[in-house]
Amino acid sequence: MEVSKAEISSVSTTSAATQSKTAPDSGVQELRGAEILIKALQAENVKYVWGYPGGAVLHIYDAVFKQDTIQHILVRHEQAAVHAADGYARATGDVGVALVTSGPGATNAVTGIATAYMDSIPMVIITGQVPTAAIGMDAFQECDTVGITRPIVKHNFLIKDARDMAETMKKAFHIARSGRPGPVVVDIPKDVSFKKVPYHGYPDKIEMRSYNPVRKGHGGQIRKALQLLLAAKRPYIYTGGGVLLSNATHELRKLVDMLGYPVTHTLMGLGAYPASDRKFLGMLGMHGTLEANSAMQNCDVLLAVGARFDDRVIGNPKHFAQNDRKIIHIDIDPSSISKRVRVDIPIVGDVKEVLTELIAMIKESSVKPDANALGAWWDTIEGWRKRDCLKYDHGTNDVIKPQYVVETLWNMTKDADTYITSDVGQHQMWAAQYYRFDEPRRWINSGGLGTMGVGLPYAMGIKLAKPDSEVFCITGEGSVQMNIQELSTCLQYNTPIKIVSLNNRYLGMVRQWQEIEYSGRYSHSYMDALPDFVKLAESYGHVGMLIERASDVEGALREARKLKDRTVFMDFRTDPTENVFPMVRAGNGITEMLMSAEDL
Repeated sequence: MEVSKAEISSVSTTSAATQSKTAPDSGVQELRGAEILIKALQAENVKYVWGYPGGAVLHIYDAVFKQDTIQHILVRHEQAAVHAADGYARATGDVGVALVTSGPGATNAVTGIATAYMDSIPMVIITGQVPTAAIGMDAFQECDTVGITRPIVKHNFLIKDARDMAETMKKAFHIARSGRPGPVVVDIPKDVSFKKVPYHGYPDKIEMRSYNPVRKGHGGQIRKALQLLLAAKRPYIYTGGGVLLSNATHELRKLVDMLGYPVTHTLMGLGAYPASDRKFLGMLGMHGTLEANSAMQNCDVLLAVGARFDDRVIGNPKHFAQNDRKIIHIDIDPSSISKRVRVDIPIVGDVKEVLTELIAMIKESSVKPDANALGAWWDTIEGWRKRDCLKYDHGTNDVIKPQYVVETLWNMTKDADTYITSDVGQHQMWAAQYYRFDEPRRWINSGGLGTMGVGLPYAMGIKLAKPDSEVFCITGEGSVQMNIQELSTCLQYNTPIKIVSLNNRYLGMVRQWQEIEYSGRYSHSYMDALPDFVKLAESYGHVGMLIERASDVEGALREARKLKDRTVFMDFRTDPTENVFPMVRAGNGITEMLMSAEDL
């Protein structure tokens, strides 16, 4: 995001403040800064704001109280406020909005802001600040919010004059949702939210000379890409979260089906192309499938769409570079292109627009892919696929395999309107491997930052946005405790989610790495004092279930689904020794894979 931030670094909030300070014309309404903020949120069609009050934002909360078009959701921790707004944004594509107070309110929100920044999620986070005269005086609950958040936002603003409120909020929403999306922080001192100023309305549009993200791809570059793609003998299409963020799944599916080429997704791209289609080779990367990783390493032309060649995707860059291939890279953010891997044809532009133009060129072209070469390439891929790298030992009825829980859930809900959130760890990888997503924006997880504790607030935010959908949070007993207080929020705001806890009594991914990389020295990865999750769920007013045998998995999931109006916490006691395979060890190439425990 470096370029995006540099482009907007000169955006100023002082333009309105430099206007005439004379008394307003008759008929011009005078409003407090907080009231103008609410007008801005209403103009942006904001439906929900997740937040937690405090002294610096009490004028804003008073303005919230006086209106009835925006629903405020009172969370139990500011981190959860940002995560819930983030989950809402991921599922809907709208800008998520959170509101927190100054000092610890802002610092508690930092993890949520960084999570959204790493995954390019459009958000506006409103933070309270001490009065302008007290800034820099170490006032009660003061912190440099702009300075603290600068590395983890697309941009941030400190509003020093209430007359700047409307224009700044317009800029904040525009920056958050345009170009490569991302979180924008708006820091509002208490006196600015209280002061009355003339209100001239909310701007219809905004122009920022220093911020004009490119949307349309270069026609010549797209034509070069087309020639490479059609001449390929071993083509491969590799996509990431950018396809979902630009709502380009229809275009991607059309492109893949027209060409008949194999396709893979990163963890963040799952659902862009149907997992049930044979052209989809599964997720690639550290815990990707053998066929997805092998095709990535052995293709001769790679089309990368809205992906950034992350370290968890390509492994060791030197290993990746051993095989000669031509790379086409489409991305809205020029700073992401050739950042980790040198590409041959860079195309800067909105994924949806570029793919639309590419599809039009394919239709006009008389050149067709080499059917014989493509057939041979598919034969090679099917050879890798025959290994069935996701096959696992189902064990006995006395032990529940975590993969089996996810597979059972998928079989039960694959034809239903379902959203899956996860936390971070082994359960996240099993969900990505064994829940086959056919639709976009149904898989909601923290990819870039790898934030534990997101699953429950994500699910909460999605359930508000999609009340008629089923929302499952696949989590672990470690992750879920990081924001478990939000079970209280679920009750207060009637968001009946279903929590699938794959409880193996360990910090599972940490334990797996300790087993493989540290000769089984399990340093502080065992959970010695777990709560009774059934009683804990019940104490929050929800339903708790303990499931200890494989034969009870399906019945428990069915029973939970029947309880449509209740939040249900399912504590599945799973095999504590189970590891996620395939696995690429840190520093290795993506085809240097551990396929099972036998490879250790």
